[in-house]
Amino acid sequence: MSGIDGLPPLREVIATHQLSAKKSLGQNFLLDLNLTAKIARAAGDLSGMDVLEVGPGPGGLTRGLLAEGARRVLAVEKDERCLPALDEIARHYEGRLEVINGDALQVDPLEKLTPPIAICANLPYNVGTELLVRWLTPTDWPPFWSTLTLMFQREVAERIVAQPGSKAYGRLALLAQWRCEARIVISLPPSAFTPPPKVSSAVVHLKALPEPRFPADAKTLERVVAMAFNQRRKMLRAALKGLAPDIEEKLLAAGIEPTERAEQVSLEQFCALARVIKG
Repeated sequence: MSGIDGLPPLREVIATHQLSAKKSLGQNFLLDLNLTAKIARAAGDLSGMDVLEVGPGPGGLTRGLLAEGARRVLAVEKDERCLPALDEIARHYEGRLEVINGDALQVDPLEKLTPPIAICANLPYNVGTELLVRWLTPTDWPPFWSTLTLMFQREVAERIVAQPGSKAYGRLALLAQWRCEARIVISLPPSAFTPPPKVSSAVVHLKALPEPRFPADAKTLERVVAMAFNQRRKMLRAALKGLAPDIEEKLLAAGIEPTERAEQVSLEQFCALARVIKG
């Protein structure tokens, strides 16, 4: 990659700018530019896309996204120490990279980017799940983004693609699969990172569907799913008793046995239950 874009290797960049990953920011740097290019390719054809990247760090994935043809990249980085390294990339790819020093939870990408928009990021571990849930639960659907290509701890990635009956199946799986096609596209060992995390990582690719797989009111479905999996060891009639006084009747009307547990219930059944409760 350094031979392709003419910029220094990442280890040299980190040494030059005296960057070390901060645990408090959930940072683990991915230094292999072949891997960052592979992640960028997993996002699909970026030639006509603007891309939002969160937590670029020294810019390995940023370089991959730009080299793979992203129209523009908006990189949101909270760590001021990384800004000089990112500025070097911005100068090299004149007019195609904008860097914001700030919190991704506070940034409105539509103020800076033009659809179609892809989101591609090696997310900081401490905000990754929160960002994903926010992107999956906008007021309006389809969302502002077309695809999400995101790196998580392997355990979180498996929760996103999990199927009913598995221990990983829960709120993330339902929120993701209701409105998206979700699959794990890359697996990475701890040794790929500096410093190596204690767990393996995986990249998940989510493609927004034009409309949800099954009709349901989003807020009602989110509430049902949150309550059901908050007490996943309980039978649903007990876990959901706070939703309605006649919850057993509503469960039966949705085709769900009241004695079932949350992990045994399919996405289609949860959507049916949300419709029954909404009325």
